[in-house]
Amino acid sequence: MTELSASRPVRSGAWRIWRGPLAWCGLLLALTLGMAWLEPLFLWIEPGSRQVIYPHADFLPLLGRHLLVVAVASLLAILLGVAAAVAVTRPAGRDFLPLVAQFASMGQTFPPVAVLALAVPVLGFGTWPIIVALLLYGLLPIVRNTLAGLSGIAPGVMESARGMGMSDAQRLWQVELPLAAPVILAGIRTSVTVNIATAALGATVGASNLGAPIISGIVNGNTAYVLQGALLIGLLALTVDSAFERCQRLLQGRRA
Repeated sequence: MTELSASRPVRSGAWRIWRGPLAWCGLLLALTLGMAWLEPLFLWIEPGSRQVIYPHADFLPLLGRHLLVVAVASLLAILLGVAAAVAVTRPAGRDFLPLVAQFASMGQTFPPVAVLALAVPVLGFGTWPIIVALLLYGLLPIVRNTLAGLSGIAPGVMESARGMGMSDAQRLWQVELPLAAPVILAGIRTSVTVNIATAALGATVGASNLGAPIISGIVNGNTAYVLQGALLIGLLALTVDSAFERCQRLLQGRRA
């Protein structure tokens, strides 16, 4: 009886933590699978159009491809951004700190459309150009927050780790990265959320994702198509951002 009563608060607490992301995810899936049910609403928005529900692809595959592109680009950005920031905070790499910071800043200030235009002749039309654009666009928040998180660790903590006989690698994996994790995660959260919206540009170079209804709506003057793509991208961004926010809370709770 005691074990059952103890497990209920744990389950209840887990539900309270994740009910926000789950609610957004449920709404996203409901709209993805049931967009046709909203046809009367879109007919009211676009009364002169014969076709108001985007007809060229199902929304679920578009959502899956959108998520895949963002996931691949974000994973590459995390690996490169965190690794570069860690490298330039080591004694041997501090001379390269300004170079890494400038390169990351250039990646976000360079327009994604320009990156696509330069990448298409090399990589061809399709998914890879938008992955490259998202990778460059997503580096800055990750690099900047990783540098801030690592440099914000109290010197006394590092001295204590050295006094315990920890090697450089042990201090990095057992002290620095765990302490900097909430700040690093905040940068990843910003990078991924922004890239969810930016990935829609991939439809201009032949990538099949949630940007396709938006581009088709702009080309054909169909506001309903634009709204359908924008609604799904917005809900996807809210779902992912909410999940990251809960992860940040859990990390901060563990540190406390």
